[in-house]
Amino acid sequence: MTDPVLLSDLVGRLPAGGRLEGADASVTNVTHDSRAVGPGSLFVAIPGEQHDGHDYVDRAIEGGAAGVIVERDIACPSRIVVSDARAALPWAAAAVYGDPSQQLSVVGVTGTNGKTTVTHILEQIVVSAGSTAAIVGTVGARIGNADRAVARTTPEASDLQRLLSDMVDAGVDVAAIEVSSHALTLHRVDAIHFRVVAFTNLMQDHLDFHGDMQGYFAAKASLFTADRTDHAVVAIDGEWGRLIAAEAEVPVTTVAVGRDADVTASSITESIAGSSFVITAQGRQIPVELSIPGRFNIENALVAAAVALELGIDDVSIAGGLSSIGTIPGRFEHIESGRHFGVVVDYAHTPDAIEAVVDSALRMSRGRVIAVFGAGGDRDQEKRPAMGRAASRADIAILTSDNPRSEDPAVIMAAVRSGIPAATTIVEEPDRRRAIRAALEAAEPDDLVLILGKGHETGQQVAGVIEPFDDRAVVLEELQRMTEVVS
Repeated sequence: MTDPVLLSDLVGRLPAGGRLEGADASVTNVTHDSRAVGPGSLFVAIPGEQHDGHDYVDRAIEGGAAGVIVERDIACPSRIVVSDARAALPWAAAAVYGDPSQQLSVVGVTGTNGKTTVTHILEQIVVSAGSTAAIVGTVGARIGNADRAVARTTPEASDLQRLLSDMVDAGVDVAAIEVSSHALTLHRVDAIHFRVVAFTNLMQDHLDFHGDMQGYFAAKASLFTADRTDHAVVAIDGEWGRLIAAEAEVPVTTVAVGRDADVTASSITESIAGSSFVITAQGRQIPVELSIPGRFNIENALVAAAVALELGIDDVSIAGGLSSIGTIPGRFEHIESGRHFGVVVDYAHTPDAIEAVVDSALRMSRGRVIAVFGAGGDRDQEKRPAMGRAASRADIAILTSDNPRSEDPAVIMAAVRSGIPAATTIVEEPDRRRAIRAALEAAEPDDLVLILGKGHETGQQVAGVIEPFDDRAVVLEELQRMTEVVS
């Protein structure tokens, strides 16, 4: 239970100050959502793209809010007026919830791809070491063994601080949080002290939000400052990682598969079942068996191992955690087909991620690689042609829909198709279920079918409506249908 905090005590914690107007009051929780307000709540009115929190102040007060944080004059009994409510939210929440990030080891993982995998691997390593772990990210939150749903990769600051507070109450030792570029830009992780932050990679994505790669990079780089963290782990196989490592304001541990670094992998062997390799770090060698396949996952494992080393976790626990990692939802997730071909569902939805998954599949498959892929609507349009080029590396590429949202799927597919080399033959099927069916029906013994783009997602966004659609479930349904047709 959170102890009450006076509004007058909060004012000094807010960036760029603020002023208390009206009566002082005590609050016990913080929210930006008027629907979540209850007695003792502090409601923070955030102006957004679609809704302005100031329009819901009256509703919040009716719901029992003890006070509000606003940017302009609004009639209410107790208010703190600030210049930027969004920037004030994380600091207010941290104060009300007792600065939970100071009471456990928080690890922040950022990058275009690999965040979910790194946090899940780190969670398993921490557990292997006999400690308690928590994760927050794209596929949800987990505190110990309890799963929770979250609305986005990195929750809004008030929700995130409450989660951290719950972790403290649950006795969590290490919390691994996926930190998105949106979260960094929109102040969601302000007021969190990270013990370690990690960088996986930077690839073309989210340019509809950041404008260009430099803006995207600047958002990521803002995590690697002395006021946010004590130490950084940075994968330097890519140019952006090397730039992060050079500019970070804190000590850096570098990680690489293809070049010299502080933590590296050697003696690598790969198969559809996973990989084996030797980690070299701090003058020591750690033999590892990793049960999740893909060369890119070796780098993800190195990042997690390097973070674990910085946290003081021993070699045996690191090796044990890596060897015992199970399926990560929608991340090169093998679907048992009951056939003589393999099926994998993966979240890859950027050009580089698609290329990495396809190339890994080509290395490990004894037959052909068949890739089903598409591009999402209402998102970065510049990456669509490059996604087409990346997927065309497969032996058979099937272009389909992937969360078209408010856009015409045919328009999206045409943009993707424009990047595919003219000599390349692809199959186009806008209906995603039929595209998956076509891939499975085309598969021959030893082939590997890749279903790319949606991964763990359980809905398909079409014309503003989210319809139930889980690639993993659809694969199983279509395989069953094929069995029934044969019988």
